[in-house]
Amino acid sequence: MDKEAFAIAQFHSKYIGDDGAVIGDMVYSMDAFHEDIHFKHAWMTPAQIARKAMLVNISDAVAMNADPLYVLVSLAIPQEMPYDEIASLAASLETTAGEYGAQIIGGDTVGGDKLHLSLTLISQSKDPLMRCGIKEGDLLAYTGTLGMVKRDLDRLFRNETIEADSRFFEPTLRRSFVKQARPFLRSGMDISDGLFCDTGKLLDANGLGLELLAQIPDSIGLSGEEYEMLVGFAPEVLEQLLEIAKATDTPLTVFAKVVRNDIRLPCKSHHFKNQNEA
Repeated sequence: MDKEAFAIAQFHSKYIGDDGAVIGDMVYSMDAFHEDIHFKHAWMTPAQIARKAMLVNISDAVAMNADPLYVLVSLAIPQEMPYDEIASLAASLETTAGEYGAQIIGGDTVGGDKLHLSLTLISQSKDPLMRCGIKEGDLLAYTGTLGMVKRDLDRLFRNETIEADSRFFEPTLRRSFVKQARPFLRSGMDISDGLFCDTGKLLDANGLGLELLAQIPDSIGLSGEEYEMLVGFAPEVLEQLLEIAKATDTPLTVFAKVVRNDIRLPCKSHHFKNQNEA
Protein backbone atom coordinates (compact mmCIF):
# COMPACT_ATOMS: atom_id res chain seq x y z
CA MET A 1 0.00 0.00 0.00
CA ASP A 2 1.44 3.39 -0.98
CA LYS A 3 1.46 6.27 1.52
CA GLU A 4 -1.48 8.05 -0.12
CA ALA A 5 -3.72 4.99 0.23
CA PHE A 6 -2.36 4.36 3.74
CA ALA A 7 -3.20 7.91 4.83
CA ILE A 8 -6.77 7.62 3.52
CA ALA A 9 -7.17 4.30 5.31
CA GLN A 10 -6.53 5.98 8.66
CA PHE A 11 -9.93 7.72 8.50
CA HIS A 12 -13.07 5.73 9.17
CA SER A 13 -16.06 7.86 8.18
CA LYS A 14 -18.75 6.01 6.25
CA TYR A 15 -18.74 8.88 3.74
CA ILE A 16 -15.17 8.20 2.55
CA GLY A 17 -14.54 5.95 -0.45
CA ASP A 18 -16.03 7.61 -3.52
CA ASP A 19 -15.03 10.53 -5.73
CA GLY A 20 -17.03 12.66 -3.32
CA ALA A 21 -18.86 12.33 0.00
CA VAL A 22 -22.62 11.99 -0.47
CA ILE A 23 -24.65 13.48 2.38
CA GLY A 24 -28.33 13.73 1.58
CA ASP A 25 -28.54 15.02 -1.97
CA MET A 26 -25.28 16.98 -1.66
CA VAL A 27 -21.85 15.82 -2.80
CA TYR A 28 -18.64 17.23 -1.28
CA SER A 29 -15.28 16.71 -2.96
CA MET A 30 -11.80 18.21 -2.84
CA ASP A 31 -8.66 17.95 -4.94
CA ALA A 32 -5.23 19.51 -4.75
CA PHE A 33 -3.17 20.69 -7.72
CA HIS A 34 0.42 21.29 -6.65
CA GLU A 35 3.44 22.56 -8.53
CA ASP A 36 6.08 19.85 -9.17
CA ILE A 37 3.61 17.16 -8.12
CA HIS A 38 0.79 17.65 -10.65
CA PHE A 39 2.36 20.20 -12.99
CA LYS A 40 5.50 22.18 -13.64
CA HIS A 41 5.16 25.94 -13.96
CA ALA A 42 7.29 25.99 -17.12
CA TRP A 43 4.82 23.74 -18.91
CA MET A 44 1.65 25.80 -18.49
CA THR A 45 0.39 29.36 -18.36
CA PRO A 46 -1.39 30.50 -15.18
CA ALA A 47 -4.70 30.31 -17.07
CA GLN A 48 -4.00 26.70 -18.12
CA ILE A 49 -2.98 25.76 -14.57
CA ALA A 50 -6.17 27.22 -13.13
CA ARG A 51 -8.40 25.68 -15.77
CA LYS A 52 -7.01 22.20 -15.28
CA ALA A 53 -7.18 22.55 -11.49
CA MET A 54 -10.88 23.41 -11.78
CA LEU A 55 -11.62 20.70 -14.35
CA VAL A 56 -10.05 17.90 -12.32
CA ASN A 57 -12.20 18.96 -9.39
CA ILE A 58 -15.36 19.18 -11.47
CA SER A 59 -14.50 15.73 -12.81
CA ASP A 60 -15.37 14.28 -9.39
CA ALA A 61 -18.85 15.79 -9.60
CA VAL A 62 -19.33 14.61 -13.17
CA ALA A 63 -18.21 11.10 -12.17
CA MET A 64 -20.89 11.02 -9.47
CA ASN A 65 -23.66 12.38 -11.71
CA ALA A 66 -23.73 15.58 -9.67
CA ASP A 67 -24.15 19.22 -10.67
CA PRO A 68 -21.45 21.58 -9.32
CA LEU A 69 -22.87 24.51 -7.37
CA TYR A 70 -20.16 26.17 -5.27
CA VAL A 71 -16.36 26.15 -5.04
CA LEU A 72 -13.98 27.08 -2.23
CA VAL A 73 -10.45 27.89 -3.42
CA SER A 74 -7.26 27.75 -1.38
CA LEU A 75 -4.15 29.24 -3.02
CA ALA A 76 -0.50 29.24 -2.01
CA ILE A 77 1.09 31.98 -4.13
CA PRO A 78 4.86 32.37 -4.59
CA GLN A 79 6.21 35.81 -3.67
CA GLU A 80 7.72 36.26 -7.15
CA MET A 81 4.47 35.57 -9.02
CA PRO A 82 3.50 38.77 -10.92
CA TYR A 83 0.13 40.43 -10.33
CA ASP A 84 -0.97 39.92 -13.92
CA GLU A 85 -0.38 36.15 -13.60
CA ILE A 86 -2.40 36.04 -10.38
CA ALA A 87 -5.22 37.91 -12.14
CA SER A 88 -5.09 35.50 -15.09
CA LEU A 89 -5.20 32.50 -12.77
CA ALA A 90 -8.18 33.87 -10.83
CA ALA A 91 -10.12 34.76 -13.99
CA SER A 92 -9.56 31.28 -15.42
CA LEU A 93 -10.76 29.62 -12.21
CA GLU A 94 -13.93 31.71 -12.22
CA THR A 95 -14.64 31.27 -15.93
CA THR A 96 -14.14 27.50 -15.86
CA ALA A 97 -16.37 27.07 -12.81
CA GLY A 98 -19.04 29.15 -14.52
CA GLU A 99 -19.02 26.92 -17.58
CA TYR A 100 -20.34 24.12 -15.37
CA GLY A 101 -22.82 26.27 -13.44
CA ALA A 102 -20.69 26.73 -10.33
CA GLN A 103 -19.51 29.88 -8.58
CA ILE A 104 -16.52 30.52 -6.35
CA ILE A 105 -17.81 31.61 -2.95
CA GLY A 106 -14.63 31.92 -0.88
CA GLY A 107 -11.46 30.20 0.26
CA ASP A 108 -8.04 31.20 1.51
CA THR A 109 -4.77 32.58 0.18
CA VAL A 110 -1.30 32.24 1.68
CA GLY A 111 2.25 32.82 0.56
CA GLY A 112 4.35 29.85 -0.51
CA ASP A 113 7.53 28.82 -2.24
CA LYS A 114 5.53 27.15 -5.03
CA LEU A 115 2.09 27.53 -6.58
CA HIS A 116 -0.44 25.25 -4.91
CA LEU A 117 -4.20 25.12 -5.47
CA SER A 118 -6.72 23.16 -3.40
CA LEU A 119 -10.37 23.31 -4.40
CA THR A 120 -13.44 22.14 -2.51
CA LEU A 121 -16.51 21.48 -4.64
CA ILE A 122 -20.09 21.43 -3.35
CA SER A 123 -22.43 19.67 -5.77
CA GLN A 124 -25.92 18.23 -5.85
CA SER A 125 -27.29 14.94 -7.16
CA LYS A 126 -30.62 13.18 -6.84
CA ASP A 127 -29.14 9.95 -8.25
CA PRO A 128 -25.41 9.79 -7.46
CA LEU A 129 -23.21 7.25 -9.22
CA MET A 130 -21.14 5.40 -6.62
CA ARG A 131 -18.23 2.96 -6.78
CA CYS A 132 -20.20 0.22 -5.02
CA GLY A 133 -22.84 -1.64 -6.98
CA ILE A 134 -21.24 -3.92 -9.56
CA LYS A 135 -22.15 -7.61 -9.50
CA GLU A 136 -20.57 -10.82 -10.68
CA GLY A 137 -21.04 -11.09 -14.45
CA ASP A 138 -21.14 -7.33 -15.03
CA LEU A 139 -18.97 -5.63 -17.65
CA LEU A 140 -16.36 -2.93 -17.12
CA ALA A 141 -15.74 -0.24 -19.72
CA TYR A 142 -13.93 3.05 -20.08
CA THR A 143 -14.80 6.13 -22.09
CA GLY A 144 -12.57 7.99 -24.51
CA THR A 145 -9.15 7.08 -25.86
CA LEU A 146 -6.62 6.48 -23.11
CA GLY A 147 -2.86 6.88 -23.32
CA MET A 148 -2.48 10.34 -24.83
CA VAL A 149 -1.93 12.01 -21.47
CA LYS A 150 0.97 9.70 -20.62
CA ARG A 151 2.40 10.22 -24.12
CA ASP A 152 2.29 14.00 -23.76
CA LEU A 153 3.61 13.92 -20.20
CA ASP A 154 6.58 11.86 -21.38
CA ARG A 155 7.22 14.47 -24.07
CA LEU A 156 7.17 17.27 -21.52
CA PHE A 157 9.72 15.43 -19.40
CA ARG A 158 11.95 15.29 -22.51
CA ASN A 159 11.61 19.09 -22.80
CA GLU A 160 9.50 18.74 -25.93
CA THR A 161 6.38 20.77 -26.69
CA ILE A 162 2.86 19.38 -26.90
CA GLU A 163 -0.25 20.66 -28.63
CA ALA A 164 -2.21 23.44 -26.95
CA ASP A 165 -5.35 21.26 -26.97
CA SER A 166 -3.59 18.29 -25.35
CA ARG A 167 -5.72 16.41 -22.86
CA PHE A 168 -2.89 16.90 -20.39
CA PHE A 169 -3.83 20.58 -20.40
CA GLU A 170 -7.58 20.17 -20.80
CA PRO A 171 -9.28 16.91 -19.76
CA THR A 172 -12.48 15.88 -21.52
CA LEU A 173 -15.30 15.47 -18.99
CA ARG A 174 -18.13 13.11 -20.00
CA ARG A 175 -20.98 14.97 -18.36
CA SER A 176 -23.63 14.30 -21.02
CA PHE A 177 -22.76 10.61 -21.22
CA VAL A 178 -22.96 10.11 -17.45
CA LYS A 179 -26.27 11.95 -17.14
CA GLN A 180 -27.91 9.96 -19.93
CA ALA A 181 -26.28 6.65 -19.02
CA ARG A 182 -26.94 6.83 -15.28
CA PRO A 183 -30.11 4.65 -15.33
CA PHE A 184 -28.09 1.83 -16.90
CA LEU A 185 -24.93 2.06 -14.78
CA ARG A 186 -24.36 0.13 -11.58
CA SER A 187 -21.14 1.91 -10.61
CA GLY A 188 -18.54 4.35 -11.86
CA MET A 189 -15.63 6.67 -11.12
CA ASP A 190 -13.30 8.94 -13.00
CA ILE A 191 -9.89 7.70 -14.14
CA SER A 192 -7.46 9.94 -12.28
CA ASP A 193 -4.76 7.46 -11.23
CA GLY A 194 -4.78 5.36 -14.41
CA LEU A 195 -7.08 2.60 -15.65
CA PHE A 196 -5.17 -0.17 -13.88
CA CYS A 197 -5.09 1.58 -10.50
CA ASP A 198 -8.66 2.82 -10.61
CA THR A 199 -10.04 -0.53 -11.76
CA GLY A 200 -8.44 -1.99 -8.65
CA LYS A 201 -10.15 0.63 -6.49
CA LEU A 202 -13.53 -0.13 -8.07
CA LEU A 203 -13.07 -3.88 -7.56
CA ASP A 204 -11.87 -3.39 -3.97
CA ALA A 205 -14.99 -1.37 -3.18
CA ASN A 206 -17.11 -4.33 -4.27
CA GLY A 207 -14.95 -7.25 -3.10
CA LEU A 208 -14.74 -8.69 -6.61
CA GLY A 209 -12.17 -9.36 -9.33
CA LEU A 210 -12.00 -9.36 -13.09
CA GLU A 211 -11.40 -11.35 -16.23
CA LEU A 212 -9.81 -9.32 -19.02
CA LEU A 213 -11.62 -9.43 -22.34
CA ALA A 214 -8.76 -7.70 -24.18
CA GLN A 215 -5.08 -7.12 -23.55
CA ILE A 216 -4.31 -3.59 -22.39
CA PRO A 217 -0.77 -2.21 -22.85
CA ASP A 218 0.89 -0.22 -20.08
CA SER A 219 0.77 2.87 -22.30
CA ILE A 220 -3.01 2.81 -21.82
CA GLY A 221 -3.40 1.21 -18.41
CA LEU A 222 -0.81 3.34 -16.62
CA SER A 223 -1.79 6.69 -18.13
CA GLY A 224 -2.87 8.81 -15.17
CA GLU A 225 -4.93 12.00 -15.04
CA GLU A 226 -7.10 10.97 -17.97
CA TYR A 227 -10.37 11.95 -16.22
CA GLU A 228 -12.35 9.69 -18.50
CA MET A 229 -14.97 7.44 -16.92
CA LEU A 230 -14.65 3.86 -15.67
CA VAL A 231 -18.10 2.26 -15.47
CA GLY A 232 -19.66 -1.06 -14.54
CA PHE A 233 -22.98 -2.35 -15.83
CA ALA A 234 -25.04 -5.46 -16.56
CA PRO A 235 -24.35 -7.12 -19.95
CA GLU A 236 -27.98 -6.77 -21.01
CA VAL A 237 -27.78 -2.96 -21.10
CA LEU A 238 -24.68 -2.79 -23.28
CA GLU A 239 -26.69 -1.98 -26.41
CA GLN A 240 -28.43 0.97 -24.73
CA LEU A 241 -25.11 2.30 -23.45
CA LEU A 242 -23.53 2.03 -26.88
CA GLU A 243 -26.42 4.06 -28.30
CA ILE A 244 -25.95 6.73 -25.63
CA ALA A 245 -22.20 6.72 -26.28
CA LYS A 246 -22.81 7.29 -29.97
CA ALA A 247 -25.34 10.06 -29.34
CA THR A 248 -22.95 11.88 -26.98
CA ASP A 249 -19.86 11.29 -29.15
CA THR A 250 -18.27 9.21 -26.40
CA PRO A 251 -16.00 6.29 -27.33
CA LEU A 252 -16.83 3.34 -25.05
CA THR A 253 -14.51 0.34 -24.71
CA VAL A 254 -15.54 -2.81 -22.84
CA PHE A 255 -12.38 -4.40 -21.46
CA ALA A 256 -13.27 -6.76 -18.62
CA LYS A 257 -15.89 -8.96 -16.98
CA VAL A 258 -16.49 -8.88 -13.23
CA VAL A 259 -15.85 -12.26 -11.59
CA ARG A 260 -15.12 -13.66 -8.13
CA ASN A 261 -11.36 -13.67 -7.86
CA ASP A 262 -8.64 -11.48 -6.38
CA ILE A 263 -6.92 -10.53 -9.66
CA ARG A 264 -5.71 -6.94 -9.88
CA LEU A 265 -3.97 -5.12 -12.73
CA PRO A 266 -0.46 -3.72 -12.11
CA CYS A 267 -0.69 -0.30 -10.52
CA LYS A 268 2.07 2.31 -10.58
CA SER A 269 2.02 5.82 -9.19
CA HIS A 270 1.97 8.49 -11.92
CA HIS A 271 2.88 11.50 -9.77
CA PHE A 272 5.77 13.43 -11.22
CA LYS A 273 8.26 12.90 -8.41
CA ASN A 274 7.77 9.15 -8.61
CA GLN A 275 8.15 9.19 -12.39
CA ASN A 276 11.42 11.09 -12.11
CA GLU A 277 12.71 8.53 -9.66
CA ALA A 278 11.64 5.58 -11.83
